[in-house]
Amino acid sequence: MKTFLPDEAATTAFGRELLDALPEDLAGWTLLLNGDLGAGKSTLARALIKAAGHTGAVPSPTYTLVEPYKLSRGNIYHVDLYRVSSADELRFLGWNELDDGCRIVEWPDRAPGLVEEADLSITLSYDGEGRTVELAALSERANRVTDTLRARREVSTTDKRVD
Repeated sequence: MKTFLPDEAATTAFGRELLDALPEDLAGWTLLLNGDLGAGKSTLARALIKAAGHTGAVPSPTYTLVEPYKLSRGNIYHVDLYRVSSADELRFLGWNELDDGCRIVEWPDRAPGLVEEADLSITLSYDGEGRTVELAALSERANRVTDTLRARREVSTTDKRVD
């Protein structure tokens, strides 16, 4: 599923839309955020975290590697693997202890094997002045999320048509 995001506000709105399509209990979900530097990975992660109810700042986990958020829908862990170079480092970070919540992972390509255990791959790419976001379901339950998003977008598009 591909969607054009003309600006940061559209990226934020898409983050809210994505969160609404996810189940109420976010435990065990892993969302992979792919894209070049500055493509909007942190903006999308921030939108998801704020849509889940966080009201404070959402700093980039570039140096802390993991930023935890305890929210009403469960824990969300914003993970930045840019500085990680092996699966051993991932285990050292306590990766397995983060499965009680939703892991939103930037730079997932730094940890080989992560794709096999993830649910949803989200790729942001430059598209003129805006961005294109592409979602790929990596698990059966993520198929339901992408189907829900696709159906909601079709309804939204139909509602806006003028005959």
